Amino acid sequence: MKVLILETTADAEARAAGIIAETVKAKPSAVLGLATGGTMLPLYAALRRMHTDEGLSFAQVTTFNLDEYVGLAPSHPASYHHYMRDVLFDHIDIDLANTHLPRGDAADPIAEADAYEALIASAGGIDLQLLGIGRNGHIGFNEPTSSLSSRTRIKTLTESTHAANRPYFAEGEALPKYALTMGIGSILAARHCVLLATGAAKADVVAAMIEGPLAAVCPASALQLHPCATIVLDRAAASTLNLTSYYHLVHQDGAKSAFE
Repeated sequence: MKVLILETTADAEARAAGIIAETVKAKPSAVLGLATGGTMLPLYAALRRMHTDEGLSFAQVTTFNLDEYVGLAPSHPASYHHYMRDVLFDHIDIDLANTHLPRGDAADPIAEADAYEALIASAGGIDLQLLGIGRNGHIGFNEPTSSLSSRTRIKTLTESTHAANRPYFAEGEALPKYALTMGIGSILAARHCVLLATGAAKADVVAAMIEGPLAAVCPASALQLHPCATIVLDRAAASTLNLTSYYHLVHQDGAKSAFE
């Protein structure tokens, strides 16, 4: 696990966006796994700027998002279909036919999950999987106690996840109880995983992910098993790590090491 600690939140966001840009430049037909949520908004803004100002092209890129709420149509303003078009897809040169998210309104969500997993495999797998982390350690919607070998499936959302996502829904609107999500095994199958976490509120769960035991109670700890996982943090999110001096020694100011 490669731990990059940046001085500020903006530095961490820019570093994570830069890793994605480097991947696309090196392989214009890259398959990207994408995440949603508030943490990703500045990252997607950075990618939009790179597209507009630097000519970063996504014309040949294929994307697969981690998850979608069961029961929400793509047109719903709180759906991740809507989120992705609003913050990224409608502002870059990507072919929308090559952007994929699970259909939350599928008539048979279980069949949709299986089909989504098969679609990822048919694309040759994911080159880079972008991740955030929930305050309870979830990645995607793999809540605590999720199987560490799980594949795309339906998960029941926790109360803490409901609370975190409440601001994205209209006042009084019932929140979905379930989500379609890539499994932890699906995520670990990506060739490179990049997780971005910022802010002091994420510090304890970041420490559990990086330095705690491998345990289903912190699903993100499964990244310890990945041969190429990069964790990008600001100082606040890294504040409770025990081995900070070592991480700085290996990657000073979040820079590449001599053997990266």
